Amino acid sequence: MNDSILLILTISLIIVFSPFFAKKLKLPTTPIEIILGSVLTYVGLIHSDHLFEVVAEFGFLYLMFIAGTEINLKKVLKTPFEKMRIILLYVALLYVFSVSLTLYFNLGNIFMVLLPLISVGLIATLSKEYGKTPWLSLSMTAGAIGEVVSIVFLTLTSAIVTVGYGAELGKTVLLLLFFLLFMFLLFRAMQIVFWWFPEVSLVLMPYNDNKEQDLRLSMGIFFLLLAAMVYLDLELAFGAFLAGMFIPTFFEHKHELPEKLASFGFGFLIPIFFIYIGSSFNLEALMMEGLILKAFLITLAMTLIRVLSSLVFVKELGLKQAILMGLSHSMPLTLLIAMATIAYHGKSIDTLHYYSFILAALFQVLSVMILIKFLNRQTPNKVA
Repeated sequence: MNDSILLILTISLIIVFSPFFAKKLKLPTTPIEIILGSVLTYVGLIHSDHLFEVVAEFGFLYLMFIAGTEINLKKVLKTPFEKMRIILLYVALLYVFSVSLTLYFNLGNIFMVLLPLISVGLIATLSKEYGKTPWLSLSMTAGAIGEVVSIVFLTLTSAIVTVGYGAELGKTVLLLLFFLLFMFLLFRAMQIVFWWFPEVSLVLMPYNDNKEQDLRLSMGIFFLLLAAMVYLDLELAFGAFLAGMFIPTFFEHKHELPEKLASFGFGFLIPIFFIYIGSSFNLEALMMEGLILKAFLITLAMTLIRVLSSLVFVKELGLKQAILMGLSHSMPLTLLIAMATIAYHGKSIDTLHYYSFILAALFQVLSVMILIKFLNRQTPNKVA
């Protein structure tokens, strides 16, 4: 059989049957896709292909776009000052612990950025399973702020491993600051326009939409921000993430739109990215000396610094729910894999550590899901 046909058939079968395996094993679909991608690459059913890589890259960007749609900037900015102060303290503690561990164990500087990463992707999965609870509501708000910080560090790290330190890095930082200022002014300007002329949002995205105008505009914003990132030579994921934030922030009346966008992504593009990540993990690497131990230690370190940092929420949530909130941030699967991939291609980490981070990302999902399920059974935290 032609290699390309075999590749397409294999990817199609993984996309179709991963949810069934996930349901049977009571796990998120994502780690199943990564594991199947790795296993089927090992047996020769998946091979490297330029088109496969391109679609996987686009899948990652779309995933960042979907992550952005989880954040309503207007609601985040309306967070009470006291709560915002504690959230910022929580995020700061993550980086303090990360820097301390990196310096104490003499790890590479890239660990300072990798260990405290936060991604809200799997928090949405938890929301579907556990409903609206105080710890999950706070987790989403704190996660949104933490993910913005993580995406900024992702952009800076990408610049450092690409151009190194020096004048080029300074230029990149200035461009990033200029772009952030421009986006802030744009957000404010749009707020004013939509305040004075609320009908504008209805014209752009009408309630009765038989021409899929909402999807067209969403994709238009997505590609415009990607084009801006290409022009400024900044990390594309950052632009995709910001594009996603536009949707819930300025088109609140389209409550179903983020779910519609996510359904398309998780049904087609995003699984291809995770299958590709799995295909890049050589199963023979499990025999590398120290790999499993390193992956376990990374998992332990990333989980502990979040649980310890989350103790700042004890007064508001109580001890068990504060720990649950910290655990919910201990699965930054997508960003961890993305950052590790950037660091590996930029030669900031070696092959052993790259595989360790991929394996740790899977360990985190498996172990944290079990811990959350165990703790949640003993915690009366449902909101009436």
